[in-house]
Amino acid sequence: MVRRFGKRLLTFFTTVAAVLVSSPVVFAAEAIPAGESYVKVIFSVGAMVGAGLAIGLGAIGAGAGIGQAASGACEAVGRNPGVQGKIMTVMLVGMAMAESIAIYALVVSLVLLYANPYMKYFLAG
Repeated sequence: MVRRFGKRLLTFFTTVAAVLVSSPVVFAAEAIPAGESYVKVIFSVGAMVGAGLAIGLGAIGAGAGIGQAASGACEAVGRNPGVQGKIMTVMLVGMAMAESIAIYALVVSLVLLYANPYMKYFLAG
């Protein structure tokens, strides 16, 4: 019973993912005048999906890093409360470095969306 439910759940989420990935292509195709190439649409959708993956995975990584830093700091303060100030300083520096990964991911996604260096090769003409 559980195995059958798992298959149904996997099928449902796969279908939802396929619809979410393919829907930008459908909506972007409506914006192209008749007779234009679909290369522009595919390139634009690829840039959108890449930007979404960049910021999504970057945010997941930053969140995991910040959570790990906070967890380690809480354990360290619990073992030795006398050095709380030093641990807090090191934890904040570590969290700032982990947060910089999310900022870099945001920059990459914005470059993919608005200043893509490959745009001149695919959208020329």
